[in-house]
Amino acid sequence: MTERPSSRVGTPPADGTSGEPLRPAGGPDVTPQPIERQPQVAIITGLSGGGKTATSKLFEDLGYVVVDNLPAELLPDLAGLVADDPERFQRVALVIDVRSGNAPVAVGAVVGALQGRGIDPQVFFVEARDEVLIRRYSETRHRHPLQGERGIGASIEEERRILKEVRDEADIVIDTSDLSARQLKERIFAALKHGERTNQIALQLISFGYKHGIPLEADLVFDVRFMENPFYRPNLRPLSGLTEPVRDFVLAQPAAERFLELADQFFDFAIPAYVGEGKTRLTVAIGCTGGFHRSITIVETLAQRLREKNYGPVSVWHRDLGHA
Repeated sequence: MTERPSSRVGTPPADGTSGEPLRPAGGPDVTPQPIERQPQVAIITGLSGGGKTATSKLFEDLGYVVVDNLPAELLPDLAGLVADDPERFQRVALVIDVRSGNAPVAVGAVVGALQGRGIDPQVFFVEARDEVLIRRYSETRHRHPLQGERGIGASIEEERRILKEVRDEADIVIDTSDLSARQLKERIFAALKHGERTNQIALQLISFGYKHGIPLEADLVFDVRFMENPFYRPNLRPLSGLTEPVRDFVLAQPAAERFLELADQFFDFAIPAYVGEGKTRLTVAIGCTGGFHRSITIVETLAQRLREKNYGPVSVWHRDLGHA
């Protein structure tokens, strides 16, 4: 991984292939937004087959909104949208490459638009050795975006030429030739300005009803049908696990209390182990009969506990809440 100086002042080459410099020289001083509200923006670029997809998935796991292959003409508008709504777009990653047309101009336009609004993005350039890129294309049988009638080797050479200025001006250059997924994650996290932790994992908790089927995306499934069912209490039957009466009924059970204690112990052990193996996302499904009472309460309670432990971002989906 190579870190570049933060200044990006360049001059368009005489042949006109790269257009504007990546960052405008001079210009008026820009007052940054307050640091607690300033959006965090990453620009992911680089060679086709170099690892942009894997990199964008890592940013997604960090809670970034990832925008891939947006037409170059819309990039300045997107920069304005990010600046105008920092609560909604607190973390954004833009993927820009040769598919956008003139990639150097596209990168320069969005960087300039963001800088003009007080947002300083980081540009990540991912690449690999030619033989590695050729092998990856051979294994996936994907077509290089510049291939046309030329061979894959010539296409890679042309792409390197087109993106030379982008590479030279990038904040971070990462050669993925010999990197595992875990190593790539560590390189990216270490380079982020805002100090992302390398030991975090994105957690998704899903409540569901067994009569509607087990979620196919689940990595782990827990069955809480051993807890007393509020369905058989007439006053609780129409109420979901999100309501206080049902929550109190479920959590007052010794079985629920013991389950949550064991779940805490399990996740305290398992999550660091998953992270150690390079896993960046874990989906946990918790099911009861209909997915309306017990599983919802347990998911909400477990999500709160996991957030307090700061393992990483925690999202919740009550899949069968609307089936009642």
